[in-house]
Amino acid sequence: MSTVSSTASTANTASAASTSTASTSSYTSSTASTSANSSTVDWNGLIEAMVQAKLAKADTIDTQITTNQTKISSYQSLQGLLQDLATKSNALSNPAGVSNASTNVFANRAAYLTANGDVTASSVASVDVDSGTDEGTYDLVVEQIAKAQKVASSTIASSSTALGYSGVFSIGTSAGTSADISVTSGMTLGDVVEAINNQTTTTGVRATTLQVSDGEYELLLTTTGTGQTITTSSVSGDDVLNQLGVTDSSGAFTNEIQASQQAKIKLDGVEITRDSNDISDVLDGVTFHLYSPTPTGTSVSVQVAPNLTNIETAINNFVTSYNALRDFVIAQNKTASDGTADSSTVLFGDSALRSVSQQLESDLNTMVSNNSLASFGITFDSDNKLEVDTTTLESALNNNLSDIQSLFEFQTTTSASDIRVLARGTDAPTSFTLDVTLDGSGAITSASVGGDSSLFTISGTRIIGKAGTAFDGFSFSFAGSASESIDFTLSYGLAQKIYADSDAVGNATSGTLKTVIDNIEQQDTDLTSRSATIKSQADTYRTQLTDRYAKIQQQILQANSTITYLKQLNNTNSSN
Repeated sequence: MSTVSSTASTANTASAASTSTASTSSYTSSTASTSANSSTVDWNGLIEAMVQAKLAKADTIDTQITTNQTKISSYQSLQGLLQDLATKSNALSNPAGVSNASTNVFANRAAYLTANGDVTASSVASVDVDSGTDEGTYDLVVEQIAKAQKVASSTIASSSTALGYSGVFSIGTSAGTSADISVTSGMTLGDVVEAINNQTTTTGVRATTLQVSDGEYELLLTTTGTGQTITTSSVSGDDVLNQLGVTDSSGAFTNEIQASQQAKIKLDGVEITRDSNDISDVLDGVTFHLYSPTPTGTSVSVQVAPNLTNIETAINNFVTSYNALRDFVIAQNKTASDGTADSSTVLFGDSALRSVSQQLESDLNTMVSNNSLASFGITFDSDNKLEVDTTTLESALNNNLSDIQSLFEFQTTTSASDIRVLARGTDAPTSFTLDVTLDGSGAITSASVGGDSSLFTISGTRIIGKAGTAFDGFSFSFAGSASESIDFTLSYGLAQKIYADSDAVGNATSGTLKTVIDNIEQQDTDLTSRSATIKSQADTYRTQLTDRYAKIQQQILQANSTITYLKQLNNTNSSN
């Protein structure tokens, strides 16, 4: 009997050892085995507590990483808002560059048409104007519009029956090239139309099958351009066009539906003739689209002027963009009832957010020639957001546009016409004299302000401000042929200031926020590595503890087995 009991106890010990060997490490559970027969100790809980003590540092690091990611996300939101504000303000700032008219909203132009007499201006013409076009007012009279020539054949009984003609004819226009069209006896009217249209790009003539009535078809030839005439000739074989009744025996057209006609207009009394109804070579930057003649004694007044609609839209877009940024700032400075930072805030008290917010508010209070935003109906509300009085703004746009432009734009006045500002910074003085020195060959040898030539580098005809100086970011193009002293007066409008300040912080590649984000991301990379090392060490520690306590369990089981055996042996001896 004692032998049986001892054997069972040994089996239990082996089973416990096997279970211990099969245990694995995990951050959330432990499989270290326990046995009711071996011990009442919570081995799993003991191991887990010791491992979690090791993992506490990793948990702290992971929490910091999560906090950093939330902060990065908030910084990126701020970055996006600043980039949008930079874009919206740049449109109002007179962007730098030689050819900036397309990006400068104040250089946008529109044509305003007014009828003189009993005529509807929009039915006579429309006018497109390029940005930067000189302003002016012109009197337009449309005497006739340009028309395409149209000629037709005689009536043909079918469009799908073989014509029975075999020959080659040439077709084109007075303004273009011709092409030879080959016709075989098996070709139908539809086939001839297709053959002509295959050459339309070359000839400028388009063919159409016109069904007059049942059993009556005509070939219709039309020039693709106006003010041009169709030219044809028989090359060889049958005179196909003559057989079809397009031309007579002399080659003249037998049925001209519409004669070719050029457009004729008078602009400020000067008569102008063009082949097309779209006339773009009369005034630089202006294209006229003609629709119908003006009745006798009437005309249309065409005023080329700033596009006030675009300017108003740009100002409203600027206001909307700034207010979106302001909403973000307000949200990040929200406080709880006890005056501490609200739980929803991430950048509460953040120095970068506070700095750019204060700088932009200062920029918005810029005054130029005693004018401010309030002068034109743009004021601050109780949250320091901008609000627009549309009536006041539109009145100012109509009556004081130059003042609005001066308030928003960067403007340059120079004493010479042979120098241009290609690029600009933000720190140059508002008034200075640039001395440019040329050698005998006309090459620039130096440029200086106040006798200091170290402020600039020379590259061909370009004078470039050196980094770290007041002229950092400035680049000038000089086209003069002799040494010259040039007086400059600069005006930094509020849109220019806001563009410069928002771009300096929010630029995706060079802004200060990019550096802040990069630093946090590098910190997260380092923290992630440290956390992974701690977790790996904790995993190893778990394995070591599991193995150690498995051995202790085995020893306890063996001891329990021995005690049980001795008790059984003692009981046996007592019973004997």
